[in-house]
Amino acid sequence: MSERLWNANYIKVMTANFSLFFAFYLLTPLLPLYLNEVFGATKDTIGVMLSGYTLAALLTRPFSGFIVDTFNRKTVLMTCFFLFFACFAGYIAAGTLLMFAIVRTLHGAPYGALTVANSTVAIDVLPSSRRNEGIGYYGLSNNLSMAIAPSIGIWIYKATDNFTLLFWLALLVAGFGMLVDATVHVPTKELVRNKSKLSLDRFFLTRAWLMAINIALFGFCFGVLSNYLAIYSKQVLGITSGTGTYFMLLSIGLFCSRLQGAAELRKGHLTHNAAEGIVISLVGYTLFAVTAHFSSPTLIQFGYYGSAILIGLGNGHMYPAFLNMFIAVAKNTERGTANSSILTAWDIGFGIGILLGGLVAEHLGYTATFWMVAIDNAIGSALFFLATRQFFLQRRRG
Repeated sequence: MSERLWNANYIKVMTANFSLFFAFYLLTPLLPLYLNEVFGATKDTIGVMLSGYTLAALLTRPFSGFIVDTFNRKTVLMTCFFLFFACFAGYIAAGTLLMFAIVRTLHGAPYGALTVANSTVAIDVLPSSRRNEGIGYYGLSNNLSMAIAPSIGIWIYKATDNFTLLFWLALLVAGFGMLVDATVHVPTKELVRNKSKLSLDRFFLTRAWLMAINIALFGFCFGVLSNYLAIYSKQVLGITSGTGTYFMLLSIGLFCSRLQGAAELRKGHLTHNAAEGIVISLVGYTLFAVTAHFSSPTLIQFGYYGSAILIGLGNGHMYPAFLNMFIAVAKNTERGTANSSILTAWDIGFGIGILLGGLVAEHLGYTATFWMVAIDNAIGSALFFLATRQFFLQRRRG
């Protein structure tokens, strides 16, 4: 029983993780439309506003890893979840562009801390012999919700034309996740009080610095895609009702690659899984950029939806492999730091993607924006094969 992967606590943590990401990404693709239609915000203003939460998460996550490793994890987890839940009420109350910007930015702090705390608790409740595999499956919960939630959000908006309803739904889903996490039994561990001087190592896994740069480059791509897909599809490709289907196909790709890659992760084939995902993603992002230059509606549809499957398959292989790589170079007492480090790196890329994507779209158009994404992904791919893979193999523990 001690080697059982699908224990009750692990399932609960996965359910809570799905809920928190579902609540967050239910709104993500629609916020640019909301800010434009309700407040009349311009493209570059939207980019600045939407990148605010990423900045807050980025500032919070390094300290989150330290706090999770130092204090009672269940207490930290529930505190973060309550603050994350409460921020959704702020969206409903915000009646001006400034108030919305403040709430959105503040929301990034508990979001950043919560994702670190929840994923660290997931590692705690996994048997050590199934950890690589379990981390891979755990990622299904957030990747799947990140893909499904936008589809549902877009469908509800098209059916009701009511943003307030979406804010209430996000609040309820976050509340459900918080209640589920409250029932999780976290193994009691003696808190290790490190009395040595505080250093960067306590907040960021410096041994994984090149891996962090690499994952940031890939986070950049997904930041642009997830935030500007809906408006790009409508204004450039003329696809007004396909965004939900796009995210659904992306989720299918994520789901299939996570399941297929779990066996390889169990065997410890981390760099192989990462390489496979990186190559597939590169093809997917390049296809997406090329699609804008197709003249045939049939080819546009093929490129558009085909890229969704490829990007989903690629990310489903790449991200869990990178997460395991971060954990593999960390000490057992640095699990929280390892989690916060990869999420911090992802956030840096994700946030820069949102900000730069809005600026480039304002001055050069959305087609140039997604060519920028394809080029960035190619740079990230080259970095992995030329340097990051060997960097990891030289530093992994055990």
